[in-house]
Amino acid sequence: MCGIFGYTGKKEAQGLVLEGLKHLEYRGYDSSGIAVQNGFDHLAVRKTDGKIKRLEEILKAHPLKGTTAIGHTRWATHGTPSPQNAHPHLDHESQIAVVHNGIIENYFDLKKTLEEEGVRFRSETDTEVIVHLVSKYYKGNLENAVRAALRNLKGTYAVAVIASHEPGKIVAAKCDSPLVLGLGTNESYLASDVSAVLEHTRRVIFLENGDVVSLSGGKFQLTDLAGKPVSRKTNVIDWDVARARKGGFEHFMLKEIFEQPEILSAILKERASGSRIHFEELKISETKLKRIKRITIIACGTAYHAGLTAKYIFEEFTDIPVWVDTSSEFRYRDAKVGPDTLVVAISQSGETADTLAGLREAKKKKALTLSVCNVLGSSLAREAHGVIYTHAGPEIAVASTKAYTAQLTVLYLLAFYFAQIAASGPSKKLAGLLKEFIRVPHLMQNILDRYKRDEGQWRENAHDFNVRYHAQLEKYFNADPEKRKRSPNGFFLYLGRNINYPSALEGALKLKEISYIPAEGYAAGEMKHGPIALIDENPWVICIAPQSRTYDKMISNIQEIRARGGCIIPIVTEKDEAIRRLDPIYVIEIPPVSEIFSPLLVIVPLQLIAYSVAREFGEDIDQPRNLAKSVTVE
Repeated sequence: MCGIFGYTGKKEAQGLVLEGLKHLEYRGYDSSGIAVQNGFDHLAVRKTDGKIKRLEEILKAHPLKGTTAIGHTRWATHGTPSPQNAHPHLDHESQIAVVHNGIIENYFDLKKTLEEEGVRFRSETDTEVIVHLVSKYYKGNLENAVRAALRNLKGTYAVAVIASHEPGKIVAAKCDSPLVLGLGTNESYLASDVSAVLEHTRRVIFLENGDVVSLSGGKFQLTDLAGKPVSRKTNVIDWDVARARKGGFEHFMLKEIFEQPEILSAILKERASGSRIHFEELKISETKLKRIKRITIIACGTAYHAGLTAKYIFEEFTDIPVWVDTSSEFRYRDAKVGPDTLVVAISQSGETADTLAGLREAKKKKALTLSVCNVLGSSLAREAHGVIYTHAGPEIAVASTKAYTAQLTVLYLLAFYFAQIAASGPSKKLAGLLKEFIRVPHLMQNILDRYKRDEGQWRENAHDFNVRYHAQLEKYFNADPEKRKRSPNGFFLYLGRNINYPSALEGALKLKEISYIPAEGYAAGEMKHGPIALIDENPWVICIAPQSRTYDKMISNIQEIRARGGCIIPIVTEKDEAIRRLDPIYVIEIPPVSEIFSPLLVIVPLQLIAYSVAREFGEDIDQPRNLAKSVTVE
């Protein structure tokens, strides 16, 4: 969750680290800070609560000179966001500085021991124990002091450390939190995410658990916690740096929504040839996959919704039963997986703590494991038996959009691949599906082109909703006390059936994430088993109702909502007349497509609804409160 950036070389470090932190701000933005070796007998530090813009203003007024520095942007776990709790943390002599991502589980015991030894703590963070431990063990060799300190820790960490007595040096280490080394000419970079170093170098090393690296200019030394040398592969990254910038869009989220057709088209071109599916990096043989008798999918948040959709896809095209579990629950129950089970772990970052723990639990039980992730060299990709990369490029907005549809696309192809190997070759049905699938990015682009054409209408509808919504709230709060007890506050219901039930869950999540409006996704058939009690003139109901085998059932659900005064916004197939006759508030159309592919189309207006409402409400769309892009702690 937090972001770390470091630089050592011949250039002034302040600007480089500040820009690096801006690239990592999606990982956390409660506070930020920077420590610079400035040639004196102490370290110079600037830090503040709030977003990086505030740190930038402080540095403009009080700049720091020096060619070695570490910086941090924080998502709070221990201690409220404040200047005192912001990183970097210093020892009492201000000669050692530490930035840290992760959670130290034995923090209280370590803090108590250090306090008994006379250490006074200045913050509420678990990180501060690290800097005092390093200071305790420091005898003129920073690498040895860091290794000694780390051997006391239980939990997860990525750390970077500098000391005033060792100019030009950064010592860093990793355990279950991502850390990437960028290799330049006479300079080195350190970051939590590879996208943060790509403006400077494309040669990177992904650190492994237990690695300790010492950087000095363009040189580095890698050891384990015992001090023994280790070797790691140097990777060359070919991402386009421009893909991590807004490209003229108002927000990263909108840019990433619009990138989806291109990304899906690229995945299909890469993975599908004629009527055959192939995954070059899979590393799991067809023989092993043919022995699989069940599939368990584990994921969190948006990735979990992709997994739920995949269950429908796999069960449509294969005879393999599929279970889907949230990673945080899977890891704490006695899941019945074994050698005949394929555990598919889905994560955009490949660093999601619960999903990583679930993967490791599955491996202990001898299950075959496969990761679906976006980040090259991530922990999930390295630790699973096989990997499929989504190649969606850097996703900067905290609320996931393009990563979700890229995951879905890969999961469709994986299901088709299983059908292909089970039949020992392509079938006419599979060939026909692939032919239609290849058209889906074009259909998605049609929806986005229509949004661009009608953006004024979307803004007008969002404003109209804003007026209606707040009028409803005012009416509610002005009601007599007895009615207020019974009448629900303004909120959204998202209803879908069959393969679009997960779409309802994802649509509701997007609205909650960036507009903070209460929203719940339901299987439409379950509405009368509880949620219908909430419907009066207040609830807004998004009904996902394209042409499908359950279309008539959705019409019945819409009629039930209409009879109780709910505000209906249906997503329908073009030229639908039956639902229009029910007089909904607004109607959103998608192009005709087979039901099996409809989740890839209905998700676009669901994303745009969330985006439009949040923009109308004036919320911080790319960096919603309390959230971080990569959840690397429990």
